[in-house]
Amino acid sequence: METRFSPARLVQRTAIALGLASLPALSFAQGLPQLENPSRGAGSGIMQTIRNYGYDIVLLVALLVVASMFVGVCYHAYSTYSEVQTGRKTWGQFGLVVAVGAILLVIGIWLLTEATGIL
Repeated sequence: METRFSPARLVQRTAIALGLASLPALSFAQGLPQLENPSRGAGSGIMQTIRNYGYDIVLLVALLVVASMFVGVCYHAYSTYSEVQTGRKTWGQFGLVVAVGAILLVIGIWLLTEATGIL
């Protein structure tokens, strides 16, 4: 009768664990996609390449800021529209919300474009 913690079972389990742990090492990176260069190019050195990747990250964050501004303006306009439908607000107030939201979006896009131009 084999005991629960026999040396043979321990060796067998260790071999299985090592075999499973080595499976990722057996895979080859031939099918993986290559890393893209930043939008400004690879650069002449590692520091310039890191700066170029940083520029792309800042552009992505600016895009996310503008997208969140757009969602905020749309949400506020939609809530004002629903209040117009219930009679708590007027169509003039809805138009004012949409106009001010559009102006804020244009100003936000302009400011973020100027800020990324500084980089």
